[in-house]
Amino acid sequence: MRALLVASILLVAAPASADILQLSGEVDAGGMLGKGTTGAQADNAFFAKSPNAAYGAIITGELFGFLDAIIQHDEFTDFSRITTWTQFGAGVHFELPLGDDIQQRLHKGPFLEAAAAVFFGIGTGQEVMPPLDNAQITDKAFIAEGKIGLGYHCSHTVDVGISVPVSWGYFFKNGPGVGANDTSNQYQGVEGELFAYLRFNIHLL
Repeated sequence: MRALLVASILLVAAPASADILQLSGEVDAGGMLGKGTTGAQADNAFFAKSPNAAYGAIITGELFGFLDAIIQHDEFTDFSRITTWTQFGAGVHFELPLGDDIQQRLHKGPFLEAAAAVFFGIGTGQEVMPPLDNAQITDKAFIAEGKIGLGYHCSHTVDVGISVPVSWGYFFKNGPGVGANDTSNQYQGVEGELFAYLRFNIHLL
């Protein structure tokens, strides 16, 4: 909740980018903690049962400097097994420049960022090779996420930084014979991550 509050403050304070359409690709690595909170399957929550070391990639299309369409894939490992989570969503994203006037004109220097999004996600309890079959999916969820971060514009194209996403989700266990409306296969959970990232931006318009 604190992350969402900070994100809301920055969303109001931060000026929008001048770009009309931007495409970003990001790779990141860090750690994850998760917990089931309520529901019949809370003790078997996907993020609680997954390993804690994490790495992944995000592709974002951003319209008018703040409206985002997002595809994200993360893998969690303890170097003996891997679980995966892929989610598709939409949200808002803003930056608050911290550099001097010259850095801001050159789109360089440090910045704070905040984002909020809603996602539909799917998880696998093991490493899988595409194409993904529904039988390989162990969990599905609707997720609300807030994210704050501190970054540095190395150039108009490359950013580096750290980000802290925090999310809440309503999850459904998936598998043969599992009914979507069966509450015994549902649960709620929370997840937090700390990532270092490298981001590439393509300014299309």
